[in-house]
Amino acid sequence: MAGDWTCRGCDILPQYIWSPVCRPSNSIPFPFPPLRRSLAAMPLRTERHRLHASAPGTTREVIVHRFGPAEGRPKAYIQAALHADETPALLVAHHLVRLLGAAEARGAVRGEVVVVPYANPIGLAQFLGGRHLGRNDLSDGGNFNRGWPDLFEPVAAQIAGKLTDSPARNIDLIRAAMRESIAAWRPRSEMDSLRRLLMGLAVDADMVLDLHCDDEALMHLFTHTDQWPAAHDLAAELGCHAVLLAEESGGNPFDEAFSTPWNRLAARFTDHPVPAACLSVTVELRGSAEVADEVAETDARALFRSLQRHGLIDGDPGPQPEPLCDATALEACDTVRAPAPGVLAYAVALGAHVRKGDVIAWLVDPAAEDPAAGRRAIRTITDGLVLSRRLHRYVLPGMTVAKVVGTEPLPERIGKPLLED
Repeated sequence: MAGDWTCRGCDILPQYIWSPVCRPSNSIPFPFPPLRRSLAAMPLRTERHRLHASAPGTTREVIVHRFGPAEGRPKAYIQAALHADETPALLVAHHLVRLLGAAEARGAVRGEVVVVPYANPIGLAQFLGGRHLGRNDLSDGGNFNRGWPDLFEPVAAQIAGKLTDSPARNIDLIRAAMRESIAAWRPRSEMDSLRRLLMGLAVDADMVLDLHCDDEALMHLFTHTDQWPAAHDLAAELGCHAVLLAEESGGNPFDEAFSTPWNRLAARFTDHPVPAACLSVTVELRGSAEVADEVAETDARALFRSLQRHGLIDGDPGPQPEPLCDATALEACDTVRAPAPGVLAYAVALGAHVRKGDVIAWLVDPAAEDPAAGRRAIRTITDGLVLSRRLHRYVLPGMTVAKVVGTEPLPERIGKPLLED
């Protein structure tokens, strides 16, 4: 069976290429029921999904590893480095795949676990002057984790008049409508095809984990307000110092594409039970420089234990750790910004507890004739925890300097987009 095989029946992406691990015969049309059954029994399925070409003679692909029974429940979808220069997630995915492979070998994977070890081959290739620029798409400047399609309206239109009194039946109905909506998209660019692929892989999952990191940061999570306390065990396992909640944070990030529609559908169709069927979370794996096997393996084991607690993997995860924090509204997080250009000299460390008005950093004008006058205090507007700082110490006006997590919503943040660019 030499050469790759392209499936013409796939409802996720027209170009769907199986690896040699699970490549069907060229003579068998897919999906063929006996073949589907044999694939479901295989211990690991690795897929290669080709994106639309961005230019003649070029091609990129996304590799997907599947563990457990095909279409098994519960289903977890885990992707790394949608912001492609956030390297800790890549190493965590590497260690998680190893742990899942061992669990698969002993028959312990009960549900289906889908791992995308790098979610953004476009951003992985973006280097300029030797620097990796993986947060924004250089072709149009857009943030890779913003502008993900909102499934609410098309799904609401499809399910109107079809919902039942059965929560389980309604979940199946809504997931089918979500898959149909995604399958109907016609990508016009390489990035469009990436969005379609990743959403098609994740849309019917019970759990979605989007692995990121900050510049310099403590471990933390972002998730929907209604996902708490469902995400409590994940936060405890990972040792999170903050869990930031929002109904809609602004900008349509990836994780909200799978949580927000369920809540909005429940609010529209109040006469029928619509559960929040997907726990969708952005995991911020500390800072971008924290890339080491010991750290990544610890984080991968924490994710693995959380999968056990959510019924995807057999085995005893042990006692749940005591949480290091409670959740707080994202509106209570002070995004401290630079008022002018200059060099940052931090006055507080990560994890410090500060009070409103405290100096977070000094903004230095190195060319000031009077050095004393060339130092400007940057202060926080809340009591709270210093959760993150900027790695590159030269800033322009408006750039984020730090995040300070408080407990009370800030008037400056209410009703405004809550995420950075």
